[in-house]
Amino acid sequence: MASLWPLTLICIFAFSLSIAHSKTLKRDVKALNEIKASLGWRVVYAWIGDDPCGDGILPPWSGVTCSTQGDYRVVTELEVYAVSIIGPFPIAVTNLLDLTRLDLHNNKLTGPIPPQIGRLRRLRMLNLRWNKLQDVLPPEIGELKRLTHLSLSFNNFKGEILKEFANLPELRYLYLQENRFAGRIPPELGTLQNLRHLDVGNNHLVGTIRELIRIEGGFPVLRNLYLNNNYLTGGIPAQLANLTNLEILYLSYNKMSGAIPSALAHIPKLTYLYLDHNQFSGRIPDAFYKHPFLKELYIEGNGFRPGVNPIGAHKVLELSDTDFLV
Repeated sequence: MASLWPLTLICIFAFSLSIAHSKTLKRDVKALNEIKASLGWRVVYAWIGDDPCGDGILPPWSGVTCSTQGDYRVVTELEVYAVSIIGPFPIAVTNLLDLTRLDLHNNKLTGPIPPQIGRLRRLRMLNLRWNKLQDVLPPEIGELKRLTHLSLSFNNFKGEILKEFANLPELRYLYLQENRFAGRIPPELGTLQNLRHLDVGNNHLVGTIRELIRIEGGFPVLRNLYLNNNYLTGGIPAQLANLTNLEILYLSYNKMSGAIPSALAHIPKLTYLYLDHNQFSGRIPDAFYKHPFLKELYIEGNGFRPGVNPIGAHKVLELSDTDFLV
C-alpha cells in the first residue's frame, strides 16, 4: 500500500502541471484584448499581460474567471462593474461563448445591446443595470435558454417588453424597472414556470392586470410583482389570488380603480401590498387586517371611504446586490 504513495504524488503533480500549462483559447484571448483596447484606464491598469487567464507568472485579469476544458482554458465569467466604462456595449464580449456570468452594471455604457448577445448560449446571469443603454431590446435575448437572472433596469430602453422572454425556461429574476418601455406587459411571461421576481416599475406601460394574468395557471411560483409607476388601468381581478405564492404586490402610482377584492386577502404569505396613488374606492375588507403575514398595506392617494386605515409604515423595497446572486 505504501508503495503506491509516490505514484499518487507523481499523478497529482502531473495533473497540477497540466492545468498550470493549459493554454487559454485563442478566441477568448483575442476577445478580451479587444475589450481591453476599448475600455477606459480604470480597467486597463489592472489588466496586465496578454493572457486574461494568467500565464503562470502574471495573475488572471481582475474580474475575469476562467476554467479548464480539455487542453484549454476558457473565460466563464466577466465582472467589470462600477468602473465608469464609457462607450457602446463591447461587441467582442459576444465572442466569449463559454460565458456563464456577465456583469457590467453601474458603468456608462451607451447604445443598444447588440443582437449578437444571442450567441452566449451558456449565460446564466446577465446584469447590465445602471448604465445608459438605449433603443429596443434585441429579440435574440430569447435565445439565452439557460438564463436565470436578467437585470436591464435603470437604463433608457424603449419599445415593448419582449415576448421572447417567455422562451427562457430557467428565468427566475427579471428586472426591467426604470426604463422607457411602453405598451402592454406580455401575458406570455406567465408561462415561465420558475419566475419568482418580476419588476417592470417606472416605465410607460399600459393595460390591465386582468390581461397580464389571463393565461390559466400562469406565474405559478411568482413571489414579487412590481407594477408601480406606470399607466395601468382597470381593477384588481379576484383571479389575482390564484398567484398563491405572492409576497409583494406593488401597484403604486397607476390609474387603477374599483374596489379591492377580499380574495386578495387569502393569498397565504402576502406581506407587502402597495395600493397608493391610484383611484381605488370603497372599503378595505376586514380580512386584510386579520392577515397573519401582512406587514404593510399602503393606501394613500385613493378614494377609499373615511375610516379606512393603512397597516405599517410605508417603505420602498430596493434591490440589493445579494438579491441578484446566482
